[in-house]
Amino acid sequence: MKNIIIGTAGHIDHGKTTLIKALTGRNTDRWEEEQRRGITIDLGFTFFDLPGGDRAGIIDVPGHERFINNMVAGVVGMDLVLLVIAADEGIMPQTREHMDILGLLGIEKSIIVLNKCDLVDEEWLELVEEEVREELAGTFLEESPVVKVSAASGQGLDGLVELIERMTCDELAQKDVHTIPRLPVDRAFSLSGFGTVITGTLVSGTIRREDVLEIYPIGKESKIRSIQVHGEDRKECYAGQRVAINLSNIKKREIERGCVLAPAGSMKTTDLLDVKLEILENSMRILANHSRLHFFTGTSEVLCRAVLLDKEEIGPGESGFVQLRLEEPVAVRRGDKFVVRFYSPMETIGGGVILEPNPGIKKRFRENVIEELKRKESGSVGDVLELHVREHRAAMITVAELARLTALSAEEVKAEVEELESKGKVHIFAMRKDIFVWHADAMREAKKVISDALSAYEKRYPYRYGMKKAEVQATHFSKMKPNVFDRVVEGMVESGWLKRVDEFLCTPDYSVLKDETYRKAAGIFLRAFEEARFDFARYSELDFKGIPRETTDDVLNILIQEREVVKVTEDMFTLNRYMEEAKEAIQKKLSEDPVITIAQVRDLFSTSRKSAKPILEYMDGIKVTKKTGGESERVAYS
Repeated sequence: MKNIIIGTAGHIDHGKTTLIKALTGRNTDRWEEEQRRGITIDLGFTFFDLPGGDRAGIIDVPGHERFINNMVAGVVGMDLVLLVIAADEGIMPQTREHMDILGLLGIEKSIIVLNKCDLVDEEWLELVEEEVREELAGTFLEESPVVKVSAASGQGLDGLVELIERMTCDELAQKDVHTIPRLPVDRAFSLSGFGTVITGTLVSGTIRREDVLEIYPIGKESKIRSIQVHGEDRKECYAGQRVAINLSNIKKREIERGCVLAPAGSMKTTDLLDVKLEILENSMRILANHSRLHFFTGTSEVLCRAVLLDKEEIGPGESGFVQLRLEEPVAVRRGDKFVVRFYSPMETIGGGVILEPNPGIKKRFRENVIEELKRKESGSVGDVLELHVREHRAAMITVAELARLTALSAEEVKAEVEELESKGKVHIFAMRKDIFVWHADAMREAKKVISDALSAYEKRYPYRYGMKKAEVQATHFSKMKPNVFDRVVEGMVESGWLKRVDEFLCTPDYSVLKDETYRKAAGIFLRAFEEARFDFARYSELDFKGIPRETTDDVLNILIQEREVVKVTEDMFTLNRYMEEAKEAIQKKLSEDPVITIAQVRDLFSTSRKSAKPILEYMDGIKVTKKTGGESERVAYS
C-alpha cells in the first residue's frame, strides 16, 4: 500500500473543505473560529482510501490571503494537488497566488477541480472552463486534467476519485527513505497523559519508536515515544507519510511551526542562505538590493533581507543569485524550494531553490562567488561536496561535518567522497573517530609549501637532519589537527615524496652536509669525550677553534641521532659505547648484590662522586636502575 499526500489549493470559499469532507466524511476545520466563520485558517488533515487500497492523506490549506503562510506550510511533501475553482466565480486573486506558489515549490502533478457545478448552467460552465484553460496556458498546470464536481451534491466525485487513482498508480516522485529523516513541524499540541505531539509530512528518511532526534533550530534532543500514521499506532514511519509523533523531554511552548525534527548533529541551523531567486512574470514588483522580504520554506516563515550578488535589481520574469540574511535561524538543506513575499503589502513575488544552506557572508559582484554559485546550481551532490572540501583546504573537513552542512546522511556523503577520490579530486584520511577529506588541489599546494620550506631550511641549516615535523605544522598547517597532519606526512613519506628521520622532515635527496667544518667539530667532540671517559667532558668548556655555537649544536645533535654520543646531563656528554659499558657493569654488579650505591659506582669506574651520580641517574632514565628510598642507593629496575 502506497501512502499518497494530496493537497488542496484555491481561493477562499471555493469549497476546498467541503470537497475534502465529501471525499473523506470528515471535517478538517479543527478550530471553533474556523467552523464559526466558515473559512480554513490553519492546516487541516485527514485521509481516505482509494479503491485500489492505497491510502491518500489529504491536506486542507487556507485560501484566505492572510493565511498564505499556512498554505505554503501545507505544500510540504505533497504528491498531488487539487486546485479548486468555484464554477460560479472562476479564477480569483488567491487562486492565482496559490498557482504561483505551487509552481515555485515544484509541484508536478495536479488536477483542476471545478467545484459548485450545480450552481451554474452548462453554457456558463463551458465559459469558465475556457477561461481557466486560457489562464493556465504556459504554466505548469497547462496540461492538468479538469474535473467538474459538486462537493455539496456529490456530483462528479466518483470520477475525481478514479482520476486521483489513475494519476497516482504510476510511480510518484521517489521518496528517499535511506537518507537522514527530516520532519518539518506544521503543528504542535499537548495531550493529557501523553505530553507534546507534533505533526508533519516526513519528507525523507525513516523514524522509529525510541529514536533520539533533535529539534532544530532550538537544539534540544527528544526521544520518540510513539508514532501514528493516519491515526494508527506504528513502530516506524517513512518518507512521504503524514505522521503524528509523541515527544518526550520537550514542552509544546518550545516548539513552533518551522521547527525540524532530524537526527542530532545531522543539520546546521543558519541565518544565511545562498539561493537562486526568480521573480514571477506577473509580479508588479522589482526586487532591489537589501529589500526586506517574508521567506517561506518547508513550514518556516522568517523575515529576511535580500542581498543581490550578481545584479543591481531583479525584475518580473528575471532571476539572480541572492544571499538571504534571515532574522531568525532555520534548518534547511540544499535543493529545498522556497517562496518569498513582499514585506508590505504582503504579496507573493517569487521564489526559487536553496543552493547553499550554510554559507559565509558574501560580497556583491565577485566573480569567484558567482562562479561558485553557478556550479552549485548546475552541479551534482558530488560537485557541491567538492566545493565544501575546497573551502576547508586549510584544516580539512570531516565526513560528519559535510553531512551536517548538506543535511545528507554520513553514508551518502562517504559514498560520494569515495567517488570523488576515485576521480582524483580529493584525498581521504580515515582516522579512528572520523574520516577527513582534503581537496587534491590543497594537497598539491601543500606539497609545494613543504618542499619550498624544507629546501630553504636545508640550505640554512645544512648540519641538521631537516625541519622538525611539529615546526612544519605550526608554521604552515596550524589549522590542521596534529594527528591528521601525521597521516598526511605518512602518506608523503610512503610515496617517496618526503624523507623522515625520527621527528625531522627533509626532501627525499637531502643528507646532512659532512664537510670540513662538520668533520672538525665532530672530531673535537669525539676526542674530548674519549679522553674524559667516565669523568665526562662538559660541552660548555670545549674549544671549537672559532666554529659558531649554532653549528656545533647541530653537529652534536647529529652525533646523538647517529648514536655515537649520548647526553648524560644538560652539559655533560660521552660516547655511547662508554654508557653501554657502564650499563653492563652495573647490571653485573646488581646480579651479585641487590643494591648499588653512588660510592660503588664511583669505585667501579674510577671516577669522582660528581660523575658517579649522573651515571646512576642516566641508568634510572633508561630503566636499568631505580631508587629504593635512599638518595644514594639503587636496585635493579625490574
